[in-house]
Amino acid sequence: MLGLIQITSWHWAGFILCILIFLALDLGVFHRKAHVVSFKEALAWTGLWVTLAMLFGLVIAPALVHDWQLKQTVEFITGYVIELSLSMDNVFVIAIIFAHFDVPDRYQHRVLFWGILGALVMRGLMIWLGVELIHRFEWLLIALGAFLVFSGLRMVFTREKESDPEKNIAVRLTRKFFPVSTEFDGQKFLTIHKGRSALTPLALVLVLVETTDLIFALDSIPAIFAITKDAFIVFTSNVFAILGLRSLYFVLAGAIQYFRYLKIGLSIVLVFIGLKMVLVDYVHIPTPLSLGVVVLIIAGSILLSVKATHREKA
Repeated sequence: MLGLIQITSWHWAGFILCILIFLALDLGVFHRKAHVVSFKEALAWTGLWVTLAMLFGLVIAPALVHDWQLKQTVEFITGYVIELSLSMDNVFVIAIIFAHFDVPDRYQHRVLFWGILGALVMRGLMIWLGVELIHRFEWLLIALGAFLVFSGLRMVFTREKESDPEKNIAVRLTRKFFPVSTEFDGQKFLTIHKGRSALTPLALVLVLVETTDLIFALDSIPAIFAITKDAFIVFTSNVFAILGLRSLYFVLAGAIQYFRYLKIGLSIVLVFIGLKMVLVDYVHIPTPLSLGVVVLIIAGSILLSVKATHREKA
């Protein structure tokens, strides 16, 4: 039961401190100089973040928290898998943004680093607000479930239109209130343009990345509430998924053609999780079963995508 878990402010502080140390090492040591992230390097970082997430769920958290049970471990892993899966769609949107602004490969990691740092803050606030509201208004869980079902069906039946990043409201507001230079200035977000301080195009890309994550969080965060309402599990699983998003981008961005059916798979996941939330009072779906269903749907959609691509090439 949630009330048995001995989560204190020290656990929160310790976890956040460790994440800040990892991020400082990432930007200050491993990526201090701008460079092109190779597929091999990205794959290694992805493996590292997945390993750290599994170690946290299976070993570290149970060791730190006396009353942490197998149930919470399964919930953490299920939440992590769901958040990481739903982040894949975000990867392809980011690839479109980078292509539109013609962002040099060596500067992309820096944008993703600061974008994800901002995403952690935004998601932390959204999770705190969501947990508080759900504990006060139980019917909100059913409403969020209905919203996820709607989002999933919309993804399936709505034809995707090619959007112009320049028409994004966040970009238009940024251009309205701040001067923006026309050229990149290395990996800087601020530069001197026509004798005054101005944002660089890289800063506009950062604004778009932050906006994109906020939009995707509206689906992904309610989805994990179908698994658990424990703020610590929701936050930590989100953090590990977001931290792995940067390296996952460099792994997947060059193979977009192999994931044509992934959006359909993600929509089915949203509908499944939404129905689980709507029918919570009538049908109980164990968390391990939910994990298995999500993994099967995502793996199946990727497998079908790869087979379709190979068949076309043949």
